[in-house]
Amino acid sequence: MARPVVAIALPGGEREPVAEELRTAGYEPVAVNRPDELAAMLEAGTHVAVAILDGEGDFDSSLEYYSILHDDGRSVPALIVLSPRALDRLAGSAAHYDDEFFTRPYSAESIRWRVEAMCIRSQTVDDGSGPILQSGAVDAGDWSRRATIVAVFNPKGGVGKTTVATNLATTLQLRRDQRVLLVDADTVTGHVTSSLGLEQVRTVADSWRDQLEGGPAETFTEIASAHPSGLTVVALTSSPLATEILAPERVADALSTARRGFDFVVVDLHPSYSPLNQAVFERADRILVPVTPDVPALRAAVQLRDVAVEVGVRDKLAMVVNRANSGVSVADMERTVGMPALALIRSGGLLFVRAANEGRTVIEMYPKERITDDFDALADRLLGTTRPRPAATKAGFRLFSRQREPVRV
Repeated sequence: MARPVVAIALPGGEREPVAEELRTAGYEPVAVNRPDELAAMLEAGTHVAVAILDGEGDFDSSLEYYSILHDDGRSVPALIVLSPRALDRLAGSAAHYDDEFFTRPYSAESIRWRVEAMCIRSQTVDDGSGPILQSGAVDAGDWSRRATIVAVFNPKGGVGKTTVATNLATTLQLRRDQRVLLVDADTVTGHVTSSLGLEQVRTVADSWRDQLEGGPAETFTEIASAHPSGLTVVALTSSPLATEILAPERVADALSTARRGFDFVVVDLHPSYSPLNQAVFERADRILVPVTPDVPALRAAVQLRDVAVEVGVRDKLAMVVNRANSGVSVADMERTVGMPALALIRSGGLLFVRAANEGRTVIEMYPKERITDDFDALADRLLGTTRPRPAATKAGFRLFSRQREPVRV
C-alpha cells in the first residue's frame, strides 16, 4: 500500500517536479486546484499526511486551505512554500506547531526530505498494512535513531566551543539542507540562545518543573525556540542554580528521542566531566573537540583523550583546530593531542563579534567569507561528502514552536 497522501497546492510549474519526487519516494501525491477539492478529500476520509501550500499566490485561497487543514478538529500539517521576503513578513505570526515554512528557490528532493521529516515527527508509519497516525505507542524502529548526535566539548573554556557549535549547526541547516536541533547543554555558562538573539526562552528545566505540577510531558522539539536561520534551538536551563531537575539519564534519553525528525542534533556542553556530560558522551555519535593552538588548550585535549579511553568513547573524538592560522603546525597539534584534525577553522576576528551583536551567526551574515568555507568543510566531513565549492544556500525554515501563554521568543 502507498504511503500517506500528500496534497499539493502549488503553482503548475512547481507541482509536477515535486509530485514526481514524492511518487518516486513511495508517497501518493494528489494535486488540488481549489480549497473545496481539499475539503472534499478530507471529508471523504482520505488520510492526508502533509499538505504543501503556496504562501505567496492568492492570499485568500491560502487562508482557506489553511483553515480546512486545522478547523473542525483537524490537525493536518502544512508545508508552506514562499520567498524569503514573504517569510520575513510572517515572522512572529501564529501558526500551528506542526506546520513548517520552506523558502524558494528549492529542489524537489529537498521538499521530499522535509515531507519525510514531518511524517516521522507526526509518527506516521507504513508497516505494509496502511498508515497509523498517532495511535498510541509507535515503534519507529530505525527512524528514532535517524539524527546524528554531535557533542562539542573541551574541558578548557575559551576555545570557541559555542562558536563552533552554533556555526556548524547553521552550516548544516542553511548550506547543506539538513534539519538541525541545536541544544545548549552548558548548564553553567551556556549562552547559545543569547548569542543567537533568543531572549527569555522557555527551557527544559522550565518544562520539567511544570510537568511536576501537572503540566504535559514535552519533547525537546516542543520546548524549543525557532531561530530565523531555520535552526531549532533548546536550552537545558537559564540558571546554573536550576539544574537539580536535569537528571543526566533523563536528559540523555530526551536527546535520543530528539533524533526523530532531525538529521543532526548538535550539543554544546559545559567544560567539565560532570555526570550530565558523561551521559551525553555515551549517546553521542561524534564528539568534536575544539582546540586552539596554545599550551593550556592542548593539555586539556590530551587529558580528554585519556579520560575518553577510560569511559569508552575514544573512537568518537575528533579535533577541530580553531584559530588555525595562528602559527602553530596542525601536524604538531595532531601529534601532541593524539587525535586527528577533522577540520581547521581560521580566526574570525570581528566577524564573530558583529554576528553575535546581531543575534546571528557568521554563516548567515558572511556567506562568502573564507571562514564560512571552513565550516562548509567541517559539515562535509561530518556528512561524509566532499564539495569543491560551498553549496548554494537553500533554507528550509521552521519558525514556530508550540505556542504558549505568555508567548516567548
